[in-house]
Amino acid sequence: MNEEIIYTYKNKVYLNITNKCPCACTFCIRSQKDAIGSADSLWLRHNPSFDEVKAAINNYDDVKTCDEIIFCGYGEPTNSFDVLIETAAHIRNNLGIKTRVNTNGLGSLINERNIAKELCDNVDSVSISLNCSDKEKYLEIVRPKFGIKSFDAMLDFAKECRKYTENVAFSVVDVIGDDEIAKCQKIADSLNIPLRVRKFSGSE
Repeated sequence: MNEEIIYTYKNKVYLNITNKCPCACTFCIRSQKDAIGSADSLWLRHNPSFDEVKAAINNYDDVKTCDEIIFCGYGEPTNSFDVLIETAAHIRNNLGIKTRVNTNGLGSLINERNIAKELCDNVDSVSISLNCSDKEKYLEIVRPKFGIKSFDAMLDFAKECRKYTENVAFSVVDVIGDDEIAKCQKIADSLNIPLRVRKFSGSE
């Protein structure tokens, strides 16, 4: 199998820039198969450099017709934050294509600094995985390496992003159930951030 930096899923183009992630979500699709969409394998032998990501974009035909490029693969994109920012700037300045980051919202913990403004200044939208409605469930389902502080850190990150862009949203996967989705909706509403419910089918 060939490792993939860039792939297409449901007619959208995705960038897989790292496999590193501070979470081990019980529903994570990477624990079930090696790839989704057009990719042969989303397992990377190393974190690609900006030049490698740029070359992958330049050589990928589907980029020519897409209207959005999404940072989302088999890892947390903010684990390769410098490459993410440089790539997003390249896409904006040279290709004129909108960008979105799908993130677990723990990027400020990962990078040991508040990255919200820099992220929002360089991408067009941010989708944050809310996943569940309280700290205990979050620990059980998301299993973050940062422990109990992770849930509040994720919410704080969302609040920070909301300061700098209107294009921020929460997401949950439908496997958490209707009651839990309703509780997550209340959290999203209290922060004036939309909630998107995703079917358990892939990275979108």
